[in-house]
Amino acid sequence: MKPQSKTTTIEFQDNLLRVRLKSAPKKGKANKELIRLLSEIFRIKSSQILIIQGLKSAKKSIMLEGITLERVNDVLEQLTI
Repeated sequence: MKPQSKTTTIEFQDNLLRVRLKSAPKKGKANKELIRLLSEIFRIKSSQILIIQGLKSAKKSIMLEGITLERVNDVLEQLTI
């Protein structure tokens, strides 16, 4: 995740989700924007997305609840460049 970017972008490359966010990494704003973005992309509630590692780091581990692996893979395929 790269906060304070000019635009918000997301791509899946080399088995990593690369996200650029407009929000600054202050007071959890970038994390909130990341969760909102992922909830829109995967079409799940924000409460179903957990940052399980890297809360204050650019590298994060995210857990998605209530979504099948097949659905995750379908969405990630669409993001592949």
